[in-house]
Amino acid sequence: MIDRIVIENFKSLRKIDLSLGRMNLFIGTNASGKSNFLDALRVLQGIGNGFTISEILDGKPRSATNEVWDGIRGGSSLTCFAGTDAADEVTLEVSGIASGRWEYKISFSPASGRVTLERLKLAGRNVYDSTPVKTNSPEDPVFSARYNPGTQGRPPNIKFDSARPALGQFAELSDVDAYDSMFADRICSLLANTQRVDPSPLVLQRYSQAHYAQRLGDHGENFAALVRTICQDEQKKGAFLAWLQELRPDEVQDVGTLKGAVGEPLFMLKEGDQTYPAPVLGDGTLRFAAITAAFFQPAMPNIMTIEEIENGIHPGRLRLLVELLRSQTVSSATQVFATTHSPTTLAWLQESEYRTTFVCRRDEETGESTITPLAEVPHFMEVVKQHSPADLFAEGWLEAAL
Repeated sequence: MIDRIVIENFKSLRKIDLSLGRMNLFIGTNASGKSNFLDALRVLQGIGNGFTISEILDGKPRSATNEVWDGIRGGSSLTCFAGTDAADEVTLEVSGIASGRWEYKISFSPASGRVTLERLKLAGRNVYDSTPVKTNSPEDPVFSARYNPGTQGRPPNIKFDSARPALGQFAELSDVDAYDSMFADRICSLLANTQRVDPSPLVLQRYSQAHYAQRLGDHGENFAALVRTICQDEQKKGAFLAWLQELRPDEVQDVGTLKGAVGEPLFMLKEGDQTYPAPVLGDGTLRFAAITAAFFQPAMPNIMTIEEIENGIHPGRLRLLVELLRSQTVSSATQVFATTHSPTTLAWLQESEYRTTFVCRRDEETGESTITPLAEVPHFMEVVKQHSPADLFAEGWLEAAL
């Protein structure tokens, strides 16, 4: 799990420093910075996958060994903060606990597509660090970092391809300590194993191409195949069905799939004696079912992002989504980052969740977005004793307080 993230000069995020939890909720108006934060997580995912800086930002076509990688919105030309304090490099820093406290930091130039600074720390030791090396520049095809194996003697410099983050390259080195390379590989896997869940009803209504699936596609691809896989496990199916029954009390009796001409699955619900295939179900029902199914996948991610969780869901059922995120992040190792416009979502938060629920606000003059934990909004903890956080958001009090 990532328990801290620092983002500098990325899109509208001039500089933010956040402490994170298992469930992290980002609230705010349109263009307030919520999606930009998720884009920063996607950059980290690309780093974990070992892509070049240009591939991460601008995309990567399908090849014999890789699926299509969609670049971040706006690509490299719109990656850097463009406000009054514009600069030409982006810095990302993340940390957590895994065999001791670890920290990873990278700076890169979107224009040149090259790394300019990178450091990996474990339990206070710089495993590798480019800071002592004075020769690195955005134009240099070779990037040098000092390796510290934790033994006596002058630490050696290691040269990397500067177009690609050093983290993945270091993990593949054979002439460094095996534990150090294994640890770097572990951080790569943590960052790479990120899943974006943004299901489209049009996709969810279709037959799946696969007969079984271990994970949902970004937009709901192979939804029915995943449901078929879940239904093979009676315990998982029962838990999945229970959530759907909460959404539609006294209606849903069973969940499963129908078979197409060659056995391909199509999602369906049973209500009484009637079977309802996916194309006749409401968009909100399908989207809730897909998000719920994502928490019962055999191949659970380390990090899951869900944009605008309220889309298509009746306000009266948003409580279920909050309860779903809360319960599943406790019972699994998955860390969730979700965004919302809906004030109703805040009505179901517990006080302990105010520290990992973040208010996003963008300054119209500077273009800078700030991201502030609810618990740190001035006077919020006092005012919320008298007023619902949902009302404070809907009436603009939260933005005015920042």
